[in-house]
Formats: sequence, C-alpha cells, structure tokens
Amino acid sequence: MAVHYKDYYEVLGVPKNAAQKDIKSAYRKLARKWHPDANPNNQRAAEEKFKEIQEAYEVLGDSEKRKKYDVLGSDWQRAAQQAEQQRRYRNAQSAQGAGPFGFEQFSTSGEPSGFSDFFDLFFSGMGRQQGTRRTSARRGGDYETTIQLTLRDAFEGGTKPISLQIEEPCPTCGGTGLLQQNICPTCGGTGSIVTNKRFDVTIPRGVRQGQRIRLAGQGAAGAAGGPHGDLYLVADIAEDDQFTRKNDDLYIDLPVSIYDLVLGGEVRVPTLSGDVTMTIPPQTQSNQLLRLGGKGMPKPRGQGAGDEYVRLLGTLPTKLSDQERDLFRQLAALRDGKP
Repeated sequence: MAVHYKDYYEVLGVPKNAAQKDIKSAYRKLARKWHPDANPNNQRAAEEKFKEIQEAYEVLGDSEKRKKYDVLGSDWQRAAQQAEQQRRYRNAQSAQGAGPFGFEQFSTSGEPSGFSDFFDLFFSGMGRQQGTRRTSARRGGDYETTIQLTLRDAFEGGTKPISLQIEEPCPTCGGTGLLQQNICPTCGGTGSIVTNKRFDVTIPRGVRQGQRIRLAGQGAAGAAGGPHGDLYLVADIAEDDQFTRKNDDLYIDLPVSIYDLVLGGEVRVPTLSGDVTMTIPPQTQSNQLLRLGGKGMPKPRGQGAGDEYVRLLGTLPTKLSDQERDLFRQLAALRDGKP
C-alpha cells in the first residue's frame, strides 16, 4: 500500500497555529463551496474535494487527532514504514497459514473509513473528544481462522488450548500512537500491535467440518469506545486412519475370516468409545454392512448419536495344509453336486 502524506492545514487553508474556531470556520466555508449539490456540473471533482475537506477536518477538528498529526511531522515516513512492515508481516502470516494451533492472522470484517490510506493508517481507530463533532461508536471487526481437529477431538469435545496472533491496542501508548509527545516506538504511531494470545476453546461434541465456533468479544477492538468484534474458529477435521465420517454416521472396514462369514460368530469392533462385540449372522456376504446403533458421532444439542456401519471384508486362509486343501476340494465338490 503506497501511503502519501496529507497536508490537512493546506487543504483547509489555515496556518498550523490556527485556533480551533478558525479551523471550524474554514471547514464550513469550504464544505459549502464544494458540496456536490452545489456543483451539479462538476459533481465528481466536487465529491473528491468535499471528501478531502471532511478528512482534514476529521483530524484537525479533534484535539487528540490534531496533536498526533502535529507530532508526526517530518517523522511520518518512518512511522508509516514501521506500520507498513507490521501490515506486511500480518499479511504474510495470513497467506502462509500456520500449522495446527499455530499463530495465524485472520480476516476481519471491519470497514475502512472511506478516507485516504494515510488517514486509515494513523487515525481510523481514534474517536472524537467531547466538545467536537462525535464519531459514533463502531463495533470492532470479526476475526476468522481455522482450528485443526482430529476426529476424536470432534467426538469427545471439551476444552482445547490454542495460541493465535491477533491485533490489539498498543500497551505502550494505550492505542493513541503517541508517547510523551512523540511517535510511539512500539507501534510506530498506528496504535496497535500484533501479539500472541492464548485461548481455551470449548469444542462442542460432534462438531462438523466447516462448523464455526464463536468466541464472543475476542475480535478486533471497536472504534470510539465501541465493543470488540468476535473471533470465529472454523473446524477443519483431519481424515482418520480407521473411520470415515458421513454427517453423524461413521464407517469402518473390518477384516474377518471366511469361517465367521459362513458359520457366523462374534467379533470385536473398534468404536470411538471403545471396542464392542458384534454378532455376525451365518452366511453373511463379504462387503456387507452391519449397523451398530448409536455408535457414531454425537448429534448437535444432545439429540443422541449417529450409527457406526461396519463393512465386513472376508479374508482367505493362507499356507494351507494338505488336509485343509483336501477338505476345500470336498466342499467344492459338494457345491458342484459331484459325489
């Protein structure tokens, strides 16, 4: 982002030592002159000029913003460079996407001010003081990132600690960007820093792929005293080595002997809540699915659980003895109707 310095005093046509009443008077005069409704034959140019005048008064008409603007002075480029490095760092973190529970920067739904990049870099988060035109309080933007989970995490739910990188008000200057009449060395005048923060996240049992987990009030700080936004964690559930999930049901392949398929029997079957015993009916075909009721994933809001479907995969014996081969020949002859 190319940031260009804005000379707000020049825009309003006032000296740097102008009194607040003179700044307000100059603003009103220029605003009437350049209002788009007063320039029907040149509305586009008038809109740009009118917005520039509004931006200048937004800064110079507020004592705190004006003080910060005056302190920036010739040092604004260094502060802008430091802020831009911080911005590029956050963008790089977001593009890379850290590993499970790693540090990530996330998207925010906060809206830009509508003014210049220079204004957004240094002044967009500052509200107005009493005695000047008030900027209405705005809720902070929402953050969103992914949270990596295993299938067992999703099955069991519970609390899981994660660490993320988020943007917070600078602790050195309190978010003003100024420190003892100088640009804050910690945030470079932006009023915010990127910091690591630990969260204890409650994972709902049975959470599904792509489901959003909301952490209220953990998003971006609001403007002009507005409330924080929220942090949304989007569940990204890794594939499991044993189980395949379809909605709230689980599927598993279970190798069994052909003797259990032909004669029936009992086998041990893995489930996410522990092994269970399952009965195979006689003369069951290989690849047939048997259902274990209620052994799937927990359903939302405590509405029971899905089922587990067990696909029986018949396995043939190997390294047969002579006697075993002879018995199989006899079985084959019986099936063929031979004496």
